[in-house]
Amino acid sequence: MKAIIIDDEGNSRELLENMLGLYCPTIQIAGTAESVQTGYAAIQKHQPDVIFLDVQMGDGTGFNLLSLFDTVPFHVIFTTAYQEYAIRAFQYSAVDYLLKPISPEYLVKAVNKVQKLHHSEAEIQTLLDNLKQPEDKKIVVKTHDRIYALYIKDIIRCEADSSYTTLFLQNGHKIVVAKQLKEFDETLSSDGFMRVHQSHLINLNHLFYYQKGTNLVIMNDESSIPVSAKKKEELLTFIASK
Repeated sequence: MKAIIIDDEGNSRELLENMLGLYCPTIQIAGTAESVQTGYAAIQKHQPDVIFLDVQMGDGTGFNLLSLFDTVPFHVIFTTAYQEYAIRAFQYSAVDYLLKPISPEYLVKAVNKVQKLHHSEAEIQTLLDNLKQPEDKKIVVKTHDRIYALYIKDIIRCEADSSYTTLFLQNGHKIVVAKQLKEFDETLSSDGFMRVHQSHLINLNHLFYYQKGTNLVIMNDESSIPVSAKKKEELLTFIASK
């Protein structure tokens, strides 16, 4: 794959170029750039398959650069040293990112991933939307034939089925995703979701009531969800605080 490195630090560009040459021989470096403007020009000139994009640069951010394109016809691997809000945005959108200092192991994994998968326009747009409107976040989920950009607030609950997870939405739709419930728990736990049972992750904003004596919660879609003994106290504490 033809690649461009866009980073405002010369040492970072040189280090990443050397690491790619050493660990990722399938990557051909077509050029480098140090800013939003020179990065845009380099992309226009070289038409890369993938760009390694710094988040913070002297004349703007990597997000500013992406917003210059009506569509994004290349893979994006972000490189960043900080900013928790940005990292959360990457997780929601499923776009690849590497934390500085970059480890060879994670660099190889990211390159292998983009060689197998295509980042859709929906994923990039979800990333940009979440950065602009963090209070109304979306998450990208994929099935075998579709890519969904869902508002997190519209997900009522998630239910495990072996290595698959079913998402139950406010509009009554169900989406089956080839991901374990653990991955959704890790991503959504800071957005009002609680794993009340080994097989169930619920959106607490859609909790209707707790049924005393049965260890069940009833959701706004009238579904009955079991609560494990381990999670009962945490759930009741949350309810009591409201």
